Amino acid sequence: MISWNDFEKLDIRAGTILAVEDFPKAKKPAYQLKIDFGPLGIKHSSAQITALYDKASLIGKQVIAIVNFPPKQIANFFSECLVLGVYNEKNEVVLLQPTHEVGNGDKIG
Repeated sequence: MISWNDFEKLDIRAGTILAVEDFPKAKKPAYQLKIDFGPLGIKHSSAQITALYDKASLIGKQVIAIVNFPPKQIANFFSECLVLGVYNEKNEVVLLQPTHEVGNGDKIG
């Protein structure tokens, strides 16, 4: 079990995907995402979401991400946030998304 204080340490925000690139150097199939978090700026993320999403369908999609992890180097790329999703029965990632449009950078709570 974690405490409420532990949960409050996570900074979870909504953002909009601006660009998507293939990530051939990743060990598992992934995309490199460029995400707009409004006042927090643009952040990059590596996301293993290639099974259910093509690049074109991701542009303009709002996603939920943890934005206060330190950058993580994956091959030659620095991932600055963790995009959140649910693993389905095939171990594919289904993105968490707002059901209505929200502001980029809006806090999840």
